[in-house]
Amino acid sequence: MSKFSRRRFVGSAGAIAAGLLGHGCTSTTSEKTTQSINYAAPTTNGLEVNQIRLGFIALTDAAPLIIALEKGFFRKYGLTQVEVVRQASWASTRDNLVRGSAAGGVDGAHILSPMPYLMATGTITSDQPLAMNILARLNVNGQGISLANIYESVGLKSEKLKEEAEQAKSKGPGRKLKVAMTFPGGTHDLWIRYWLAAGGINPDTDVWMFVVPPPQMLANLKTGTMNMLCVGEPWNAQIIRRNVGHSALTTGQLWQDHPEKALAMRADWVNRYPRAAKAMLMAVLEAQIWCDEMANKEEMCQIVSARKYFNVPVKDILERSKGNFDFGNGQVLTNSPYRMKFWQNSASYPYQSHDLWFLIENIRWGYLPADTNTQDLIKQVNREDLWREAAQAIGQEQAIPKSTSRGIETFYDGVQFDPENPTAYLNSLPIKKQRI
Repeated sequence: MSKFSRRRFVGSAGAIAAGLLGHGCTSTTSEKTTQSINYAAPTTNGLEVNQIRLGFIALTDAAPLIIALEKGFFRKYGLTQVEVVRQASWASTRDNLVRGSAAGGVDGAHILSPMPYLMATGTITSDQPLAMNILARLNVNGQGISLANIYESVGLKSEKLKEEAEQAKSKGPGRKLKVAMTFPGGTHDLWIRYWLAAGGINPDTDVWMFVVPPPQMLANLKTGTMNMLCVGEPWNAQIIRRNVGHSALTTGQLWQDHPEKALAMRADWVNRYPRAAKAMLMAVLEAQIWCDEMANKEEMCQIVSARKYFNVPVKDILERSKGNFDFGNGQVLTNSPYRMKFWQNSASYPYQSHDLWFLIENIRWGYLPADTNTQDLIKQVNREDLWREAAQAIGQEQAIPKSTSRGIETFYDGVQFDPENPTAYLNSLPIKKQRI
């Protein structure tokens, strides 16, 4: 993993926010971040290739990829041989991206937004960096923190859980409260860590945190393997419908319109097939627009609920997709602004300021070193320039943001993240593994 000085980190972080890296950045792949594979021969339909293999996890925010296939958006732009392949876990997604489609893996995937960065640094790929590109954000909002029913009084404020955590910890290391998330350093890990720490609970020392793949969350909560969890929909809604637990919150309450999943591709695939990459992105953007139309929600849920995709009842997906939340403890939100969004409010645009926050949080919890050069990483991974090209090509010029930064972000506890001064943000947080 490349190491950079603290001075370079602070300088680069500030430069991101000032410019935020400009609008015309291109991907730069270092010698360390290339794992090459052989790809298919070119086609004759104007694209370099018409086949793509994309991975997804059974979560509602994978809908744009599934809809792009099922509603013909990929085919519309000449991509006639697209496979959308279900993955067992985020670790499987990572491994299949490393393999690439030529070796039986995938070219790209619906993925936790921090993962392409953790792959590009070699952090989660056995110190073998793999160059990755984020082409779009797939959604904002739409995740949840759910707890077993015995903690039904715990809601948005995690302070109510502090005494329970302390009592459990005092009984010995093996008796700590058990907290599940889906991948270390991923969004679900970061949401529940933020929530616990905001209530004075250190996620590294006061509770026991471990990984459970999203489709296995319900069964593990039911058997008592865990006390609480963070996962995407539809699994929180299903936990409530099965009366196994309740939702403390939906993550839009932590940070309204927070970034969540991304469409990420192997960078060598994007570099080799730029026209196909643009066509794919155009198809996904159109699918995101379609998914965000309220009139399409029921059809969307019917499609993704199919056995080959999520294999869950439509009713477990539909209401929260519409913004209707039954938390299972008497709290109900109707037509909530915290619903999952795929296009509205610039949900699809991959703000570089959001990627900076993900990197800072991964530094906070020790997944990345404090001297990580965030500017260089974001230049390598974030391809917002391609997003702009695709948006313009489908007639969505008005949807293109004026800046690569969304500006200062405010969290539910009043803490603010200023991308112009990420060091101040991190150093202001009382619970963390490391400073910068």
